[in-house]
Amino acid sequence: MHSTNVESLKVPGATLHYEVGGQGPVLLMICGGPTDAAIYAGIAGALSEHYTVVRYDPRGNSRSSLDDPSAEQRIERYSDDAHRLLAALGDGPAYVLGTSGGALVALDLVARHPEQVHTLVAHEPPVMELLPDGERWRSHFQSVYDTYRTDGVGPAMQKFIAGVDGGEGGQPGESAQQEAVGPDMTLMPPEVMEMMGRMAANAEFFIGHVMLPFSSYVPDAEALKAAPTRIVCAVGEASHGSPIHQAGVTLAERLAVDVVDFPGDHQGFLTHSAEFADTLHKVLAVGR
Repeated sequence: MHSTNVESLKVPGATLHYEVGGQGPVLLMICGGPTDAAIYAGIAGALSEHYTVVRYDPRGNSRSSLDDPSAEQRIERYSDDAHRLLAALGDGPAYVLGTSGGALVALDLVARHPEQVHTLVAHEPPVMELLPDGERWRSHFQSVYDTYRTDGVGPAMQKFIAGVDGGEGGQPGESAQQEAVGPDMTLMPPEVMEMMGRMAANAEFFIGHVMLPFSSYVPDAEALKAAPTRIVCAVGEASHGSPIHQAGVTLAERLAVDVVDFPGDHQGFLTHSAEFADTLHKVLAVGR
C-alpha cells in the first residue's frame, strides 16, 4: 500500500485540498454532490498499484475552502480547478474518472482542455437536459431548490434523491431509499466514515449553490467529439432502467462513444470498490 501525501493548491476564488498516492500515470478522480476525496478511498488503494491516484475535495466541499462562500457557482469554474490541478501535477495527459456531478466537470474539462486528458471515464453523468423530458427535470430541480429555501436542506435532499431515482409521487424508490440511508458503514474504510461527518455542511452548499447550475449543464458535444481524448460512458449494472442510466446512454449516443457496465449502481465505486477498480483498470488499459 502506497502512502498518501496531502497537498493544497490556490486557485481563483478557492484553495483546493488534494491527495496524491501511488505510482505510474496520473489518474485524477473527480467526485460529485456533497462528497469529497474520501469517497474514493476504497478504489484508490487498489488503483495506486498502477497509477498516481489524485483525489480532491471540490471547491466549497469539506476541506476546499472558498474565498467568498456566497459567490455564484458555475461548472466552468470547477473544470478550471481540475485544469489547474492537472497543470500543477504536470507529466502530460492524465487519465480521469468523474462520477455523477464530477463526470460533468470532467466532460467540461475535456471540452476546454482536451490536451490534458488521455482517457475520460464518465460514470453516470446526470445530463438530464439531454433526456426527452428535460423540461420536467428543470422543474424538478427548481422545486428542490424552492423546498430548500422554505423547508431546509433535509426535505430538499429527500426530494432531490426521490426525483432522480424516479420514484412515484415524490416518494423514494427502493434504490433511492438505499442511497439515502447509505451503504453499511461497518464495511466502509475509516476515511469514508470521517467524510460522513462533513457531508451535512456539503449538502447545504450543494443544494443551495451547486445543484441548479450543474443540473442545467449541457456538454459541448462538438468539442468533445473533436477532442483527441478517448471518452467512455460508464453506467451501473444495477442502474439499468433508471433515468440516470438513460442519461448516460443518451450522452454516449450523442458523442458516438462506448457504454460500459460497471459494478453496482450510482455508488458502485463505494459499494463494490474492488470490482469497480478492476473494471476501471481494464477500461483504461484498452487505450494505452
